[in-house]
Amino acid sequence: MITTRGRQLIIDGEPRVIFAGEVHYFRLARDEWRDRLVALRDTGAQAVATYIPWVVHELPDGRIDVTGETADWRDLGAFCDLAAELGLLVIARPGPFCMAELKNEGIPHRVYGLPGVVAPGWRGAPPPTRDLDYLAPAFLAEARRWYDAVLPVLAERHHDQGGPVIAIQLDNEIGMLAWVSNSPALTEAVAADWRAWLAVQDRLGRHPGLTGSEPAAVLRYLADPPADAALAVADDLMRFCRDRFRRYTDTLAGWVAGHGLATLPLLINIHGTGGGRGLTYPIGISQLLGTWRNRPGTVAGSDMYLGDLTVGNVADFVLGNVFAAATAGPNQPLTALEFEAGDGDYGQDLGALVPPEATALKTRLAHALGNRLINFYLFAGGTNPPLDTDPDLPGGDGIDRIAFTGEEHGFAAPLGPTGRPSRTLPALTEVITDLNRIEQRAAGMVPHADLAYGFVADHYLTEYRVPDDPATRDLQDELARFRGFGPRQILARALVLGGYGLAGVDLSPHDDLDRTDPRPIDQAELPERLTPAGHPVLALVSGRSLAAVTQRLLADYVAAGGRLLLAGALPVLDELGRDCRLLADALTITVGEPLPDQVVDRRGRTRSNHPTVRLDPATTGLTRPEVAVGFAQPLRHSEATVLVRTTGGDAVGLEVRHGAGTAILLTTDYPCDLAVYAALLDRLGVRPRYRTDASDPGLVVAAMISPDGGDELVQLINVAPYPIETSVWRAAELMTPRPITVGARSAVLLQ
Repeated sequence: MITTRGRQLIIDGEPRVIFAGEVHYFRLARDEWRDRLVALRDTGAQAVATYIPWVVHELPDGRIDVTGETADWRDLGAFCDLAAELGLLVIARPGPFCMAELKNEGIPHRVYGLPGVVAPGWRGAPPPTRDLDYLAPAFLAEARRWYDAVLPVLAERHHDQGGPVIAIQLDNEIGMLAWVSNSPALTEAVAADWRAWLAVQDRLGRHPGLTGSEPAAVLRYLADPPADAALAVADDLMRFCRDRFRRYTDTLAGWVAGHGLATLPLLINIHGTGGGRGLTYPIGISQLLGTWRNRPGTVAGSDMYLGDLTVGNVADFVLGNVFAAATAGPNQPLTALEFEAGDGDYGQDLGALVPPEATALKTRLAHALGNRLINFYLFAGGTNPPLDTDPDLPGGDGIDRIAFTGEEHGFAAPLGPTGRPSRTLPALTEVITDLNRIEQRAAGMVPHADLAYGFVADHYLTEYRVPDDPATRDLQDELARFRGFGPRQILARALVLGGYGLAGVDLSPHDDLDRTDPRPIDQAELPERLTPAGHPVLALVSGRSLAAVTQRLLADYVAAGGRLLLAGALPVLDELGRDCRLLADALTITVGEPLPDQVVDRRGRTRSNHPTVRLDPATTGLTRPEVAVGFAQPLRHSEATVLVRTTGGDAVGLEVRHGAGTAILLTTDYPCDLAVYAALLDRLGVRPRYRTDASDPGLVVAAMISPDGGDELVQLINVAPYPIETSVWRAAELMTPRPITVGARSAVLLQ
């Protein structure tokens, strides 16, 4: 039996950490399956994962072949049986969407011709991607037919019946295509549904220009709103889409249950990284958090492509996991459903090469952050077979194969298209082997946390904007500058590279999701809410806009004894850009306008303005030169302790008491001086449990601890390009009798 409990993955009564590799049976000749699966098993992996593409198994006449009747490589059951024979478990990913460079993202061509499936976007514009309306009845009817064909094969091999199948992923990267193209599905049916949702949520008052309830009239308003309603329309549309995505995955989950697979974990793949960074990854979390909220047994999984792991993006990796965990219930462990494992040359153009140790470092970090299933994607490349000739597609589309990468696929994989191992394979084998040795201890542990880190999910409601609307653009652009990681991502890096363990907490309310949830709300299965008892110290980044309900939550948290480090800006607006200073007023702080980057001198000439700030040595105990900053928001409070001032004397760093608690407000992008941020947190009474004395930056302390505190595992992960010598303390106890050296781009496990 397979269950999820206490952030653990339990298989046959034992907590497990499962390593898997993605092998696409449909891109291999049947006589190649064994070779690739043996190679996967030899790394130490315990499972194989694979997409099961609809477009591959459906024939031109509409029949669906999953038994190998028309081509032996289509025999899905035989592939699963071979995996079981070799001792591998199976993670099934049957779509309907698969992506994986497949034609139409894995959807058969004919589906796009069905009525209502392809939905226009803003102002009736056709979608620029192969997206479709997930809840279009014609699409759901065909998707049901696909699931009814493939699920029986998996049900026959259910782990509880002695088979290898341990989990099923529902669709893939839901909502991603609409986000990246800013093309939400907008039809009369969607518009009518949206208006009904507004009524249930008591939000019709936000839309005085929405008169009448005729679907055509609602669609005109929704798809091309007046300028004064564009912000509210986009905000309510994105919240509504969270509900739609949940209804879609609930529908798929119902089909899975109908085939006797209800007891298997259901997986949701989160999308969102780009350009080697994870700054937009939380948009995917925000879009999809409703699909696992209040659904024990449904588990979110990351899909991160960061390339190399460096001081520049290691905080992206950590916070991506921390933010996902913040939206999970107490019995929903983290997973990594597409864990980048290749050398980065995805386009076969040598535009990038990722060093082999990057995969090992990211694996160690993901393991320590609580991921209990890690699927290395793509483990083995292969060949894209030709599509069967379709008489309805004369001339084809320039390539007659199932995908658009040419004949071969998976150029960057540890095993290339022909099975040739890359330089990544030995590093992958080594790290899996090392972590398997500590599986029995690690599987029951949780990540150690020194303080909480706030995730404002609603700050990432930015996937859609009404085209050419300046108000939405300006608000979303400012959010992108500050949210999550801080301006220039400084706070995130300072904490991660400063050795702090972080526990995420979602500060956005999700009453709208709970209000329309068809399932009874089980409070015990919802994510933990912010309280001083559960989160004595909270670090948070905000821009100038923050919803009133979240500002009130923070004010109440500090008043009740919480200790808050707020970096970025003290909010003065709500989520729609309206004046809202609830937090500032509660703290009795007067907020000035941010210092401009241009000023007009006495002669009327425009000049650049470069703000500089300096720590107050008397209050911080640190002496530092003045430093240039890109943002400075002056604050005034008659009794606060001033920690940082601009050269002109404005306070941009304050410590203020409120009720039983304390808030430190740093409203400037002070450089990433690790000692400065450590001093700020020390004022709030928090120091890392695991402390180093390294003189150079680059070490990440990744620690796990047993729930009873009786066992712990500490990994020192060096993402710097040079070796680092350090001693390590656990609280006041020296863990390393002599200083140790962590080699460049390597890790050391302390037990």
